[in-house]
Amino acid sequence: PRLPIPPSPLEEIYTALVVGTRDYIQKNGFQKAVIGLSGGIDSSLTACLAVDALGQKNVVGVTMPSRFNTAATRTDAERLAGNLGIEFHHIPIENIVAEFTKSLSPLFSGLPSNIAEENLQARVRGTLLMALSNKFGWLVLTTGNKSETSVGYCTLYGDTAGGLAVLKDISKQQVYALSQWRNQKDNAPLIPKSVLIRPPTAELRPNQKDQDSLPSYGILDKIINLYVEQNKSLSELTMTGIKKNTAKKIMRLIDASEHKRRQAPPGIKISPRAFGRDRRMPITNAFGKEQSLPTNRDHTLAAWRA
Repeated sequence: PRLPIPPSPLEEIYTALVVGTRDYIQKNGFQKAVIGLSGGIDSSLTACLAVDALGQKNVVGVTMPSRFNTAATRTDAERLAGNLGIEFHHIPIENIVAEFTKSLSPLFSGLPSNIAEENLQARVRGTLLMALSNKFGWLVLTTGNKSETSVGYCTLYGDTAGGLAVLKDISKQQVYALSQWRNQKDNAPLIPKSVLIRPPTAELRPNQKDQDSLPSYGILDKIINLYVEQNKSLSELTMTGIKKNTAKKIMRLIDASEHKRRQAPPGIKISPRAFGRDRRMPITNAFGKEQSLPTNRDHTLAAWRA
């Protein structure tokens, strides 16, 4: 008998994510999934995986733009939903965020706008998605990847709110590779090209880019692979050409973000060492206490511990 051609590494990972998503949703008694579509690469790939796992009739996309979302990302979210043939809804959040800001204004008066106002947007979106989940019985799929959750570049009770983190063990570079592979599969480019070439951004403030707060994803993913998955030391990281200060900063962020990962939904393991059962750190510790450098959507140490 002829042996089947083994799948490529990307096909193997993609198939594992599809099977894991389908099994988790169906075996927990759900039929449909809902995803917040930002027009970015992570939510686009998550939507593709959900459709391949459940079928287009069982996936719902929701875009929730604020004044910081560009016309390009709004259009790409709608184009993606159209390409996938899924149910699509548009819920602007500007007025909702304004009401939150108004209620907080007596306490925030005289203080400069900062990460608190940025995170309000993410938490409003999380609240809306969970309301849809409660009303219609849809499971919310979060869209954060391993690169972001490693260093805490996410918002508690915001973009971490949901029932399953499909990309929890997928690095940012893998997200792009899997997206390009899916576009080439069956010669059906589902994810708009503009999504693939746009610099990653959370769009929580004007002209925001991920690389404003983080090193390039090539460097970040390399550090995560060496430190988390291979358990390498600082000296071993610097021997690979990574700058010592960059390595120290990212290693501290990874350790300091454990409390966020503990409160995030479960995900599908595809790497040799995933966060959770494979890799757990004490939440309360004094590791590098005087050198802690929280830097992401919850910038201050007080916010990180909240």
